[in-house]
Amino acid sequence: MASDINEVINEAKVRGKRIFFRDVEYRNWYDYTLVLVNLIEKAKACPALTDKDGKTVVTGFHHKTVLGLADKIIAAVKEGKIRRFFLVGGCDGAKAGRNYYTEIVEKLPRDCVVLTLGCGKYRFNNLDLGDIDGIPRLIDLGQCNNAYSAIQIAAALAGAFNVGVNDLPLTLVLSWFEQKAVAILLTLLSLDIKNMFIGPTLPAFITPNVLKVLQDNYSIRLITTPDEDIKAVLG
Repeated sequence: MASDINEVINEAKVRGKRIFFRDVEYRNWYDYTLVLVNLIEKAKACPALTDKDGKTVVTGFHHKTVLGLADKIIAAVKEGKIRRFFLVGGCDGAKAGRNYYTEIVEKLPRDCVVLTLGCGKYRFNNLDLGDIDGIPRLIDLGQCNNAYSAIQIAAALAGAFNVGVNDLPLTLVLSWFEQKAVAILLTLLSLDIKNMFIGPTLPAFITPNVLKVLQDNYSIRLITTPDEDIKAVLG
C-alpha cells in the first residue's frame, strides 16, 4: 500500500452529498464522506493558531544579482577563501533518506558556498551559514524553474576563469522526485554536465542499462552518506 495519498488516489467523484475516491491498484471506489466530514469538524473545533515570530529567510537571488558579485567571487576563489561551490537542490518528498541534504549542507567546510533551488531547499534554507568576505555561504536561487539562473551563473564563472563548466570548483548534488525534474536533468545532460550526485533514489526511467550509459558518459553517482560524498569531492 502506498504511503502517499497522491500515489493511491487518481480519481474522485461526487454523488449528491457523498464523496468517493478510487484507488490506483485495485480500481475500487471508496466512500470518504464520513472521513472528510469528521476531519472538517475536527478542524473547526481546533483553537485558532497563535502568532509566532519566525525567522527571516532571504531567497530568490537572480543570476544578475549573484553575478554582480562576480569580481568578489573570483577574487575569493583565487585567494583560496572559497574552495568549492555545491549546488544542492531539486525536489523534496517524504521518503526516508532526504535528511541527507540537510546533513551535507551542515557538514560542508566553511570555505564552501552552497547554491540551492527547488523544493529540496526547504530542508536547509533556514540555516545560518554565514558569509565569506560578504558573499553569502547559502545562496537561494528560488524554485526549480530558476535552474536557468544556476546555469547562467555556472556559464559566466566558467567564462571568467576561461575553463569549461566541468572544470569549475562546482559539484551538483540533486534531490530527485520526477515530474518536470526530468526536463531539468535532461537539460543538464545536454549541456554535458558531469559528476552529478543524485538521490535518494534514481529516476524511475533509469534502468540498469541507462544507468551504465550515464555513468560511463557523465559520471553520474548515487549519493551515499554526507561524510563519504564530501570526502569524495574535497579529498
